[in-house]
Amino acid sequence: MCGRYATTRNDADLSLLFDAVSVAETPGPSWNVAPTDPVPVIRISESYAARVVDSARWGLVPPWAKDLRAGARMINARAETVATSPAFAKSFARRRCLVPADGWFEWVRDGKQRQAFYMTPLDGAPLAFAGLWSAWGPESVLTCTIITTAAAGGLARVHDRMPLILPRERWAGWLAGGGDPAEQLRPMGATGLDAIDVRAVRPDVGNVRNNGPHLLDPPIEKVSETTLF
Repeated sequence: MCGRYATTRNDADLSLLFDAVSVAETPGPSWNVAPTDPVPVIRISESYAARVVDSARWGLVPPWAKDLRAGARMINARAETVATSPAFAKSFARRRCLVPADGWFEWVRDGKQRQAFYMTPLDGAPLAFAGLWSAWGPESVLTCTIITTAAAGGLARVHDRMPLILPRERWAGWLAGGGDPAEQLRPMGATGLDAIDVRAVRPDVGNVRNNGPHLLDPPIEKVSETTLF
């Protein structure tokens, strides 16, 4: 599962990074993105005939849903079933997006305590999560979901799921839609996983009202070595 993440780059940086046109005022930087928050996404726009940086509500709402509240349960789509799921199949076929991120959070229980961990590239490079989008209602509210896959390597010690991360060379193929589902949903290899740092952070991130770079600071108290091993 990916239920909280950080994305702090502005529209100009995202436009340059993804070779895209900014078409909507995206939310400002957030170190604590939570479900139903507005988030930046990169998708193909037919009207612009180009990649665009857009804003979407996190939690995909299928066109047949009665209201936007349905999105709170659809912040993630499992790679194993996304191509056939009634809620996600149509978006998987032709409404794909990239969700830019700096890193994501998970929690590990250590006795009675829950320790927060932040996963982020060691070199500070941006991440692109594989995502899907949909438009809901008369006003065509843009919503999105993040695809998750089985965690591997050291990341599996934190949680059994992780976002499906796409390297730059797979962005174009993903956004184009179609293709062999097995290939399109292929998880990151061992080399990429080794480049992701897993660091303990302060518990403040557990409260969605908290935001700011201080959420990535190490905890004041030393984390038990048994928390992950």
